[in-house]
Formats: sequence, C-alpha cells, structure tokens
Amino acid sequence: MRAAGIDPAEQQTPEKFYRKPLSFVRRGDRLTGRRLKAWEKYAQDYVLDIPREMTDTSVAPEAHFDQLEVFGREAYQVLEIGSGLGEAIVHRAAEVPEANFLAVEVYTPGIADLLRKMASEGVENVRVAQANAPELLDNMLEENSIDELWVFFPDPWHKTRHHKRRLVSPEFASKVARVLKPGGIWRLATDWEEYAIVMRDVLDAHPDFENLHAGEGATEEDPAGGWAPRWEGRTLTSFERKAGEAGRSAHDLTYRRR
Repeated sequence: MRAAGIDPAEQQTPEKFYRKPLSFVRRGDRLTGRRLKAWEKYAQDYVLDIPREMTDTSVAPEAHFDQLEVFGREAYQVLEIGSGLGEAIVHRAAEVPEANFLAVEVYTPGIADLLRKMASEGVENVRVAQANAPELLDNMLEENSIDELWVFFPDPWHKTRHHKRRLVSPEFASKVARVLKPGGIWRLATDWEEYAIVMRDVLDAHPDFENLHAGEGATEEDPAGGWAPRWEGRTLTSFERKAGEAGRSAHDLTYRRR
C-alpha cells in the first residue's frame, strides 16, 4: 500500500460535494515535528491508497476494501468514523489484537498522531482511510462486511441553521445499515445532549436498527430513555476530558443491525 497522496490541485472542492453532509470540518493539514516524522515513517504502511474522484478526501466508485489484502487476514472488523487523534481506536486495537480496525479520518495531523500512537503501543492491526465517510460507505465497503462501527463525538453543529450538516441522519443510518453485518453493532457517543436525543430518535425510528438499551435511563424529563452504559472499550480521550471540564457529560447509545 502507498500513502494517500494529496494533490494541491484538488484543494478546490467542487460544488457538488457540498450537497450532502460531510463527515468532517476540514482543518489545516500542515505537518511539523513529530507528526511529520510519523507520517513519513509509517503512512506508506498504514494509510490506504484510495482512488479519488475529484477531491483529496473523495472516494471513487471503483474503490474497494479487501480485508485479506489489507490486513493479511480475515477477522472481526471494526470501523471508526472520525478517529480524531486516534486515542480510542489505538487503545482498543491494543486490547484486542485479534481484531482488524479501520479508522476513517480526513485531518492529516490527526492521522499522524494516530500513527505515532500505534508505533508507541506496538499496534499493527489498524489501517487508516483518509476519506469522507459517507462516500467510503457508499463506494468502498461491501454490503454486510463490518462487524462493529463507531461514531464517537461527531461535530454537533449546535447552531440551528447548521443542523442539516450533522452526520447522524436517516440517510446516513441507511448507509451504515448496508455495510454492517446482520447482528453488527453500532456504538455512538456525544457530549452534546440535544444531539444525543436526535441520534436516539433517528435510530429508534430506523427499521434496520434496534436499541440494545431501550427504555434504560428514562426520566420524567426524558421518558423515552434508551441510553447505554459507558462501554468499557471506549477509553477516556483528551476531548472527552475537556468536555467534562466544561460541564458536558457523554451520552452513549448502542444499536444492533436487525
């Protein structure tokens, strides 16, 4: 595999790529210091070479993910959308070396941090797709190919006028349902309470998913409940610690593909 290259000519995003929500907010991609060293040393082995269509995070229709080719084995496959600095996925990959992990992230410095963590922990069972997640779900992954999928702390787009940009929606849930195996697990977490309720309501209404904790955590103010206990496999990240310091607590949800 080769590192996913970034062509400066692709930095102008065509209008059509704004018509549907992206899985990210694009930030600066400049690498320096330890991040640059990590990218140069490890990206060629762990960052997938994805065919692009028009932008440096797009996924062309001919893209294909072959677990045996990528990992050299077939195993329980975990997909994390929005891996950030790699804290959650590297931690879990170290705990469960017999599983395969695929991180989806667009932020190059974040990927470089993930690569640094992998090297530090001796983790070799993670690969990274630098890609817009909805396109990856549509074009790169086969139906019924993923055992477990995570969406932890996606951008809440908390202003009302930006709610249409949120990742978790009925349309996105259908994309996830296509790639999850029957019985596959979708784990979600957010520190934004209003978005947590939206996530729950979207997935409770979706015919392909069942809430594994239906009714749990119900209160007079929130009679629906449905909140999962904190999953022991989700490590406490620096982002979540900062959210706690700001007075926001995480809400967890766990769904199973019917």
